[in-house]
Amino acid sequence: MVNDLELKRKKPLVLEVRDELERMILGGEVPAGERLNEQTLAALMGVSRAPVREAARSLEKDGLVTTVANKGVYVRKLTLDDALELYELRAMVFGYLCARVAATGDDQALADLRTSVSRMAEAAEREDESTYFTENLAFHDKIAEAADSRRVANLYISLCKEVRLMRLRVLSGPLALKVSNQEHDAIVRAIESGDIKAASRAGSQHHLNGKQRLLGTYSRERGAQT
Repeated sequence: MVNDLELKRKKPLVLEVRDELERMILGGEVPAGERLNEQTLAALMGVSRAPVREAARSLEKDGLVTTVANKGVYVRKLTLDDALELYELRAMVFGYLCARVAATGDDQALADLRTSVSRMAEAAEREDESTYFTENLAFHDKIAEAADSRRVANLYISLCKEVRLMRLRVLSGPLALKVSNQEHDAIVRAIESGDIKAASRAGSQHHLNGKQRLLGTYSRERGAQT
């Protein structure tokens, strides 16, 4: 697992440590609000503390961690307002990406997206939230890649990483999975038809709907606490 860092170094050490630390944060192994312990992480990865420190600085630029003066580096804990803003930003950017994919009409990209929708449908049917979550991330990454606009794709992926700090709060429960994938299907159908405006609308609306699902989750949680 982590000790693969010691066995295979295909890129600079700091980048490998950064990727591993990012994986741990986004996977929930290091939860939101927790302090990053350089010594513990360095021992776990079989490296010195210096690359861990450099990796943390890089992740701070991506919005995944934050430095608190005289206390250390902590995994960022998103507020509801933070998350809502991220959904709105992703809606604008994703609509643009979907429109670009519709314009290119790349047959292989379309086939890959259709396969992703089928896999998510199967995961939703099994109520397998973990698999659905993974396939969902892959679906959005495929659209970002197929849009052939590196700058916009990198911006979108960065925004997605930030919102993943809230992980499965929106994609939870069989109904949420099925509704989410119906939206994916609508996006792919618009792209397949080559309808640029429809693809843009479907892509943007998908994230705006996600925003509403998040608000619904918060509302239910507050209701359960009262």
